[in-house]
Amino acid sequence: MIISVVFDLAGVLIDWDPRYLYAKLLPDGAAVDAFLEHVCSPAWRSEQDRGRPLDEATAVLQAQFPDHSDLIAAYYGRWPEMLAGPIEGGVAVLSELATRHVPLYCLSNWSRATYEMMRPRFAFLESFNGVVLSGDVGVLKPDAAIFRELEQRYGLEPSTTIFADDSAKNIEGAARLGYDAIHFIDGPTLRLELVERGLLDPAPR
Repeated sequence: MIISVVFDLAGVLIDWDPRYLYAKLLPDGAAVDAFLEHVCSPAWRSEQDRGRPLDEATAVLQAQFPDHSDLIAAYYGRWPEMLAGPIEGGVAVLSELATRHVPLYCLSNWSRATYEMMRPRFAFLESFNGVVLSGDVGVLKPDAAIFRELEQRYGLEPSTTIFADDSAKNIEGAARLGYDAIHFIDGPTLRLELVERGLLDPAPR
């Protein structure tokens, strides 16, 4: 029997993409893609998700790419502009589960600093019974250690816990650990999965 549900943030509940910001700052999509691949790269961003302070991360990259100093400063200086808003379908499912008093948790590759930046904007974050961020733990999904931290902190049992994430890699990692892992596509599809598991009632016709 499923007892609790764990949500990822970006791509499930929050529409976050650095391209939203850099489309304003660079001349075209190719320039945006090149900057986010080679300057503010995934590897650089992952260090902040592991807990590196934002100021330190910015200074390190500016020293490496001095010609892009202003663009690098914008990454965290204008970070809220990367948030288009909530993913309404995912948030609707979260809210419906909350009204049924299903225990809800968040497990996300996210820095504590940027999480605190966005908390006032997204009231639904208060629906969670607990939150585990990679920036606090120093470990990224799909590493088993961050899932074990979630379990130990909140007393969760993988076999009775749903984990919803938009990343296939994270879903595979959770499934290996025994979670009922659901690859998030959109809100209506997630809702159908939860109806099948008996957590939600079928939508009225």
